[in-house]
Amino acid sequence: MGLDDLTGKAKDALNSEKGEQISDQGLDKAGEFAEGKGVGGDKVDKAKDAVDGKIGGGDEGEN
Repeated sequence: MGLDDLTGKAKDALNSEKGEQISDQGLDKAGEFAEGKGVGGDKVDKAKDAVDGKIGGGDEGEN
């Protein structure tokens, strides 16, 4: 199995419903961490939406 095969499988996993849930959980935890370090909530939300649009299903506004 080559790197392209692994990359394809990773993309498929992230684009699944389970992958979307896992990526959302990770983004939520990262957002909580950033807010705990003093980053404003609006900046955190914008960053989470931008990243969520690039990975997973990218359902902005459903977090």
